[in-house]
Amino acid sequence: MYVCLCRGITDQDIKNAMQNGAESIRDVREMLDLGTCCGRCVPEAKAIISEELAEIAVRISVAA
Repeated sequence: MYVCLCRGITDQDIKNAMQNGAESIRDVREMLDLGTCCGRCVPEAKAIISEELAEIAVRISVAA
Protein backbone atom coordinates (compact mmCIF):
# COMPACT_ATOMS: atom_id res chain seq x y z
CA MET A 1 0.00 0.00 0.00
CA TYR A 2 1.26 3.47 -0.82
CA VAL A 3 1.92 5.58 2.26
CA CYS A 4 3.60 8.57 0.59
CA LEU A 5 2.08 9.44 -2.75
CA CYS A 6 4.46 12.35 -3.29
CA ARG A 7 7.52 10.08 -3.22
CA GLY A 8 5.90 6.76 -4.16
CA ILE A 9 6.86 5.11 -0.85
CA THR A 10 5.01 1.98 0.24
CA ASP A 11 4.52 0.36 3.62
CA GLN A 12 6.94 -2.35 2.50
CA ASP A 13 9.58 0.30 1.75
CA ILE A 14 9.23 1.54 5.34
CA LYS A 15 9.43 -2.02 6.72
CA ASN A 16 12.52 -2.70 4.61
CA ALA A 17 14.15 0.48 5.94
CA MET A 18 13.43 -0.71 9.48
CA GLN A 19 15.02 -4.07 8.74
CA ASN A 20 18.02 -2.24 7.30
CA GLY A 21 18.72 -0.31 10.47
CA ALA A 22 16.20 2.53 10.71
CA GLU A 23 14.98 2.91 14.29
CA SER A 24 12.83 6.04 14.12
CA ILE A 25 10.79 8.28 11.85
CA ARG A 26 13.89 10.45 11.50
CA ASP A 27 15.94 7.47 10.25
CA VAL A 28 13.21 6.47 7.79
CA ARG A 29 12.93 10.07 6.60
CA GLU A 30 16.66 10.20 5.94
CA MET A 31 16.71 6.83 4.17
CA LEU A 32 13.59 7.29 2.03
CA ASP A 33 13.00 11.06 1.90
CA LEU A 34 9.63 10.36 3.51
CA GLY A 35 7.42 13.21 4.66
CA THR A 36 9.42 15.96 3.03
CA CYS A 37 6.75 17.22 0.62
CA CYS A 38 3.23 17.66 1.96
CA GLY A 39 3.69 15.64 5.17
CA ARG A 40 0.32 13.87 5.04
CA CYS A 41 2.06 10.49 5.14
CA VAL A 42 3.80 11.07 8.48
CA PRO A 43 1.01 9.81 10.81
CA GLU A 44 0.60 6.58 8.83
CA ALA A 45 4.36 6.13 8.57
CA LYS A 46 4.71 6.56 12.36
CA ALA A 47 2.05 3.88 12.91
CA ILE A 48 3.85 1.47 10.58
CA ILE A 49 7.18 2.18 12.28
CA SER A 50 5.65 1.55 15.73
CA GLU A 51 4.14 -1.73 14.57
CA GLU A 52 7.41 -2.84 12.99
CA LEU A 53 9.41 -1.95 16.12
CA ALA A 54 6.95 -3.99 18.21
CA GLU A 55 7.33 -6.98 15.89
CA ILE A 56 11.12 -6.70 16.02
CA ALA A 57 10.99 -6.59 19.83
CA VAL A 58 8.84 -9.74 19.90
CA ARG A 59 11.23 -11.56 17.56
CA ILE A 60 14.18 -10.57 19.75
CA SER A 61 12.47 -11.68 22.96
CA VAL A 62 11.44 -15.00 21.43
CA ALA A 63 14.97 -15.62 20.18
CA ALA A 64 16.50 -14.87 23.57
